[in-house]
Amino acid sequence: MIGTIVNTACIVVGTLVGTFFKKGLGEKYTQVMFNAMGLASIALGVSSFVQNMPKSEFPVLFILSLAIGGLIGTALDLDGRVNRAIAKRGGESLATGLISACLLYCIGTFSIVGPVLSALQGDNTFLYTNSTLDLVTSTVFATTFGFGMILAAPILFLWQGSIWLIAKLASTSPLLQGTLVNELAIVGGVLILASGLSILKIKDCKTLNYIPALLVPVLWFLIKGLLGL
Repeated sequence: MIGTIVNTACIVVGTLVGTFFKKGLGEKYTQVMFNAMGLASIALGVSSFVQNMPKSEFPVLFILSLAIGGLIGTALDLDGRVNRAIAKRGGESLATGLISACLLYCIGTFSIVGPVLSALQGDNTFLYTNSTLDLVTSTVFATTFGFGMILAAPILFLWQGSIWLIAKLASTSPLLQGTLVNELAIVGGVLILASGLSILKIKDCKTLNYIPALLVPVLWFLIKGLLGL
């Protein structure tokens, strides 16, 4: 768990540093940082998709995942509920930034594979690398959206901690077999891309409504493993 603790601490530190520098930024420069985060989200989303798509054994799985997950999320109105809850406390801008930050921090190869390697092999290399990236990213996010971005830290801790615990308890589970991580990274890449479009106000995809899409590959591999396919 040390890797996850370090990663969480880096987000806290980055947020504090970014909040400090935000005070000296004018509206013009804040907008520049805002756009930078949108462009970075799009670039990282595309990168995750392109890198993992060739490794996929089930190229249509991400399409089914987005379709099924989107229907479930829309029925539950996940995006609307979360946005309204955050907006009441920090405004619409904070809601957009926090959602985008959580996707960047949590839905990436390092943040998914890292806890697994940490739990199974005691190797925290991926998590330390992710910590460095998140330190920089959280600083930039905080200069744009403010101190409220620190809420992403406990979310990351719970996310990576849950993956670490599952890996510890189910090291031989079908969930850790095959290309599950690749499939999650593909779906996650699309979600990060969608959040970038929202930040840049190009298209509000209501990204959180698609979060259940991440469960579809997990269920697919679980069923596949249980049936011995």
